[in-house]
Amino acid sequence: MKLLVTGGAGYIGSTLMPVLLENGYSVKCLDRLFFGREPLNQIASNPRFELIKDDVRWFDPSILKDVDVVFDLAALSNDPSGELDPAKTLDINYLGRVRVAKLSKEYGVKHYVLASSCSIYGFQEGTLNENSTVNPLTTYAKANVMAEKDVLPISDSRFTVTVLRLATVYGLSGRMRFDLAINGIVLGLYKTSKIPVMRDGTQWRPFIHVKDAAKAFITTIESPPEKVNGQIFNVGTNEQNYQIHPLAELIGKSVGVPFEIEWYGSPDKRSYKVSFNKIKNMLNFTPNYTAREGAVEVYNALKDGRVTDSLKTKTVEWYKHLLEAHALAKDVTLRDTVL
Repeated sequence: MKLLVTGGAGYIGSTLMPVLLENGYSVKCLDRLFFGREPLNQIASNPRFELIKDDVRWFDPSILKDVDVVFDLAALSNDPSGELDPAKTLDINYLGRVRVAKLSKEYGVKHYVLASSCSIYGFQEGTLNENSTVNPLTTYAKANVMAEKDVLPISDSRFTVTVLRLATVYGLSGRMRFDLAINGIVLGLYKTSKIPVMRDGTQWRPFIHVKDAAKAFITTIESPPEKVNGQIFNVGTNEQNYQIHPLAELIGKSVGVPFEIEWYGSPDKRSYKVSFNKIKNMLNFTPNYTAREGAVEVYNALKDGRVTDSLKTKTVEWYKHLLEAHALAKDVTLRDTVL
């Protein structure tokens, strides 16, 4: 079986593709490589791997001719990045992904999987499931909702469409990120013995390890089509719904070093607690990693020098850097710019 992973050089994709190759799949990666080729170094020489440097908005659709499954992960990721240029965020995260889905169907792909986000729940009380009303508060979240609404109706008996709403991801990756809650908490703990916590600390978030996110994608395509076609699944585990302040305390104690809480920002306008019963009951999906394990993993990698907090590990800061660099270039065409 051959798969295409859009955004494959990103935080989740660079974790997912090595597992796919280990499991015997052939993999094409479609990516603009905004963060470089380094996340793909470990698989670059694999004969079943192919890299296509291109954009979801204008790639040649003929690359889909021999593809069985598409994992659509390409996006300007996270809420702050989405606000750098909301129009471009919608262009990529909404229209670009709808283009991928429709072309996939046209070229005979059997299964399309959209990487969405639990951030679409916004701010709500209670425990939310896949049938709950969504409340997207940011351009990033709104683009996910719009993409979901456009790709689900094109499913049919020959074209399976599945939407995965991912919890907030954490853990080590080939394209490391420290702008994610747990990873950022660990970085602050490592560098200053202070844990940054966005006010007021009572906001809820669901979490999932990046390796478990990869596992969810694979579980989806290895499940019977009748179980996943036209379906939305929240991806995570009920046990990893946390309020941010208690989570910070948990991580500090798990790592086992002295720490202080360092408050920052205005009160977070996003808060959502999510049910993951559907994916557990329908697909028998259970994550392997806990927040404690992920935090210790990241802390030890920092301590051992296996990862560092370079500019590339802060998504919005790196996009700003690229925008500024390209703005100074005189011979840059539209397709060379970051957005």
